[in-house]
Amino acid sequence: MYVPRHFAENDPLAAVAMARSAGFGHLTVAGPDGLLSTPVPFLIDDDATLVRAHLARPNPVLATAPADALLVVPVSDTYVSPSWYPSKVEHGKVVPTWNYEVVHLHGRLVTHDAGWTMQLVRDLTDHHEAEMPAPWSVDDAPDAYTQGLLRAIVGISLEISRVEAKRKLSQNKPPGDLDGAIAGLRSADRRGAHAVADAMDRHRPKE
Repeated sequence: MYVPRHFAENDPLAAVAMARSAGFGHLTVAGPDGLLSTPVPFLIDDDATLVRAHLARPNPVLATAPADALLVVPVSDTYVSPSWYPSKVEHGKVVPTWNYEVVHLHGRLVTHDAGWTMQLVRDLTDHHEAEMPAPWSVDDAPDAYTQGLLRAIVGISLEISRVEAKRKLSQNKPPGDLDGAIAGLRSADRRGAHAVADAMDRHRPKE
């Protein structure tokens, strides 16, 4: 991934935290007929070295394992209008852009047995159900039903070897244009606008 210096997130733990907060990405491998990619929800273990997930048994990505793989994790993104920049009035030298946060996790993809996969399903469910008023548990479903579904999936892990992260959040803009873009996004009714505005505010360059 091309990452200009002013957009780079160089702290590996911060980068992994970005990916962990998203919890969803696109797993890409090289298949016999070209690249294969599949969307996948995932967990990253506490030591930030292992991604755990599962795929449907017919998924062709499974046939490539063990293999080198790339998990692309989109964290936040949205369009930024040049109409929000005060400098538009001053000199007019402004253009639209797209702001975003993204993480690339490189590593070795391997598959796992049913016992490993069952634990992953429990952990993934418990992680997302924790915020619910009445958390649902895997044990709430009939065991025969759960075991039947388990046979239809395969657990996978990605042993992380390299982490790349990019925060393209207008850090290269003058403070006035940055503030204008944040205000514009917070008033916008479009996908990702508020999340990106918050990220821009959190990661604005230190004066």
